[in-house]
Amino acid sequence: MKKALFAIACAVLVGCDYAVPLVKTPALAIDRTVVGLWQPAKTNETEALLVLPLDAHQYLVEYPVGTEHAMFARACLCRVGGKTLVQLEWFGTATGTLPDSKEVFQFAQYTVKGDELTVSLLNPDVVKKDAATTEQLTERIIANAGKPNCFREPAVYRRLTSKQ
Repeated sequence: MKKALFAIACAVLVGCDYAVPLVKTPALAIDRTVVGLWQPAKTNETEALLVLPLDAHQYLVEYPVGTEHAMFARACLCRVGGKTLVQLEWFGTATGTLPDSKEVFQFAQYTVKGDELTVSLLNPDVVKKDAATTEQLTERIIANAGKPNCFREPAVYRRLTSKQ
């Protein structure tokens, strides 16, 4: 799990997984159950995740919270092949560093059960990251959706703050 979180951090700092979005204009309403401050469920991990509503259709995400290496993303929900995913567009860091690549997008599936959030990022080793268009990326996700490794190992968080 720690490796998965470290991979997320490294991916953002040196370029994320995908250069094209699944949606250009957020249309789905946010899921307020994910809003809040989340800590890793494993006690030996410390990288907290903050999800705030940016507007009715977007979130602001900070990871890891309150550190000099914190990264920020706009996120929105999107539908692909009958499945709801989160589209993350990483745009900068707490030190003012901007992405140095066009690959600023990551996509994740998630579940919320009580005060537990489970997040799995789309695996670029399975859904190849060289898609040139939204349509091509969508087709690749749908074609690989049934593969057990379509998404990376899940990260599990526990809510630190009450939901709004």
